[in-house]
Amino acid sequence: MTTQELKDRTFKFGIRVVRAVEALPKNDTSRVLGRQLLRAGTSVGANHRAAARARSHADFIAKLGIVEEERDEASYWMEVIVALKLLKKTRLESLRREADELLAIVVSSIKTARRPRRR
Repeated sequence: MTTQELKDRTFKFGIRVVRAVEALPKNDTSRVLGRQLLRAGTSVGANHRAAARARSHADFIAKLGIVEEERDEASYWMEVIVALKLLKKTRLESLRREADELLAIVVSSIKTARRPRRR
């Protein structure tokens, strides 16, 4: 997968998170959980872009770590939303699957970046 393809995927993931948050019921609990999901889910793409502009190899790895953490947090909030039945599990299934795929890609990228480089 190219950097541009991953950039596009993380952007689309953020848009899908926004749409899911917009579908939440209009109550206090949903607003709080929705804000948390919105912040974590949209920061996946923003932090991926930041990683692409990293100033050093170590900075690149650190920024990818943030992408991993935010993606994981977004999944957590989706799990809470489903557990509370604020949205149906089926409504978030494909978004959660995409989150898992993005996690696998990012973790693989981190592992590759941490390998000793040949000179």
